[in-house]
Amino acid sequence: MSTTTVADVIAALETAYPPELAESWDAVGLVCGDPAEPVTRVLVCVDVVGETVAEAAELGAQLIVAHHPLLLRGVHGVGTDTAKGRLVHRMIRTGTALYCAHTNADSATPGVSDALAVALGLRVLRPLAPHAADPTTGIGRIGELPSAEPFAEFVARVGRALPPTVPGVLGAGDPDRPIRTVAVSGGAGDGYLGAATAAGVDAYVTADLRHHPAGEHLETGPAAPALVGITHWASEWPWCRQASAVIDAAGAGNVDVHVSTRCTDPWTLRAG
Repeated sequence: MSTTTVADVIAALETAYPPELAESWDAVGLVCGDPAEPVTRVLVCVDVVGETVAEAAELGAQLIVAHHPLLLRGVHGVGTDTAKGRLVHRMIRTGTALYCAHTNADSATPGVSDALAVALGLRVLRPLAPHAADPTTGIGRIGELPSAEPFAEFVARVGRALPPTVPGVLGAGDPDRPIRTVAVSGGAGDGYLGAATAAGVDAYVTADLRHHPAGEHLETGPAAPALVGITHWASEWPWCRQASAVIDAAGAGNVDVHVSTRCTDPWTLRAG
């Protein structure tokens, strides 16, 4: 039986999520670890935080595959007197490599928003904001339900489809409005409110919706899509299962892939 290496897993991930699709400001790829090291166990997660790094160590994983970069902005050191430095040192000590696929996974087909759309029971039609060079790729997805359902039922559908979080799922719109066409964007997506409106969809599902952009959007009139607000982690968690399937195929049965179910949203309490 052949050995699967960190480099083998990276090659599979970069075929599925080409690095050239990443935004210019992004930081994707191998963060720490030796590409030549063998891999028998991988942890896939959204965020590289103390909890998921500890989970990888508990599992004996030689590789963490994360959506969000650990070192997105320029750093001049990774001393253990910083939060991220402590994580880097812990991964090195436990022999755990880290690979991140961020906006390249957002834009790839299938990618982050495809996973979200599928989780909600949508048939994906096209990207919400397609790339000019390749309109089959891009940010967000537009999809449709098998049949129309009231907005209140659709919000409940979203709540059932995604892992529970303390903030939960919020809806903004007429509860009786029929919903058939839906735009989704994993992660912070209020920058695509205009694109969702232009697409003529009935509802838009995304994370980190801010007060003023959401309110101004709804004030544009009854044709504006109803809004469903979810947490950032929940919106991107379905991608973990998609990425795990990519790794499974690359490992040819040699790699045990675990999807982390530990909620890494920062919100842990709710009053009222």
